[in-house]
Amino acid sequence: MENEVLFGIINKMLVDGKFSAIKDILVEMNVVDIAQVISNAEDEVQAKLFRLLPTDTSADVFAYLDKDIQETIVESITNKELHNLVEGMFIDDAVDFLEDVPANVVTRVLSQANPETRNLINKILNYPEDSAGSIMTVEMAAFKENVTVEEAVKELRRTALDKESIDTVYCIDSKRILLGSVPLRRLIVSAADATIGSIMLDDDQLIFVTTHDDQETVANLVRKYDLLSVPVVDNDKRLVGIITIDDVVDVIQEENTEDFEKMALLLPSEDDYLKTGVFTLTKNRIVWLLILMISATFTGQIITGFEGQLAKFAGLTACIPMLMDTGGNSGNQVSTLIIRGLALGTIKIKDYFRVLWKEIRVAVLCGVALAVANFARMFVLGKFGLGSGDVKIILVVCLAMVFAVIVAKMIGCSLPILAKLLHLDPALMAGPMITTIVDAITLVIYFGFARLILHA
Repeated sequence: MENEVLFGIINKMLVDGKFSAIKDILVEMNVVDIAQVISNAEDEVQAKLFRLLPTDTSADVFAYLDKDIQETIVESITNKELHNLVEGMFIDDAVDFLEDVPANVVTRVLSQANPETRNLINKILNYPEDSAGSIMTVEMAAFKENVTVEEAVKELRRTALDKESIDTVYCIDSKRILLGSVPLRRLIVSAADATIGSIMLDDDQLIFVTTHDDQETVANLVRKYDLLSVPVVDNDKRLVGIITIDDVVDVIQEENTEDFEKMALLLPSEDDYLKTGVFTLTKNRIVWLLILMISATFTGQIITGFEGQLAKFAGLTACIPMLMDTGGNSGNQVSTLIIRGLALGTIKIKDYFRVLWKEIRVAVLCGVALAVANFARMFVLGKFGLGSGDVKIILVVCLAMVFAVIVAKMIGCSLPILAKLLHLDPALMAGPMITTIVDAITLVIYFGFARLILHA
């Protein structure tokens, strides 16, 4: 609430043009809150607010701004200001910005960077998208194995502000081969004359990723071992960078968003909803809508094939939506759990038969409970003339419901695991896809029981 009041005060001062007073307020704020103030300001004053910030603060604030605001700021500041901004940013933040801006902006930014900074940025930009190398930073604390604790601490005091993280110090040999790691706490309490190599954690405990590992692999490692950072090595196991927890959180958010979009059968989008154009949204949706519409043809053909039964027993038609919804919902419930389990690594492909057996038992219990409730519902409604009171029709519906739930849950747990086995994203086998498949099978089961019991 205090921040909201402060934002209101700053907005009023903006209207009055009191930029000097605003600067005094901004320098006392957290960089995240400063970024929010700039983001909430009118477009024409965002760059003015940014230019009020001290050099050592502006680079940190810049990393928390949206890409379009960042681009506007870069276009409005001088070359000297841009040089200071680039040199003040951590390499991974600079790369994040440059990945999604026009080529002319990239050229201008790189032209204002020092040669060493430019080379580092270009190196990381050349790594495959969504790889560990593309999200790492090279600003880390690494020492050769023969460096003493006293020397390492002295060097950290001198350079710590230029490092993105010093929570963990890494031990390397003369060829930069990663040998081990030393938590900062362990470094501080160790004897001054001890070497980094003598106090590092055992090799067996060393956790690292390679530059071409998928970023989701990095996120899973960090989540599993509760790491604050993870070292990145090349194919020769030479230390080239680290990935810190703030970047991992961004990866997790990005991957979760992508999974949600895929579960809704949307093509993943790079931009926020409000910043995505109408034609782009249409393109992201229309492909799967067309596929689902065409696949629904099978459902229509099934109904057409049983029109005779539907004509003779009107009560059958009224129950079709309920059965299809029940089957679809049952399949979606289990598919959501399985997809999430596969994403978190708590469910493996080898667990398929355990999962299937468990879901069959759950499906039987759920199906019977639903059938009993439905039998009572249809029987009571029939007594009041609000539905078919024919016991045989009620029996057909209830039996179809039990078997539809069982089949739906079997499909719901099988398709995501099958997708994983085929190296596809399990998230594709969710929601609309499961519903479309289950709808068709539910109708076949329903009309099959109708033909068997009603002799239609």
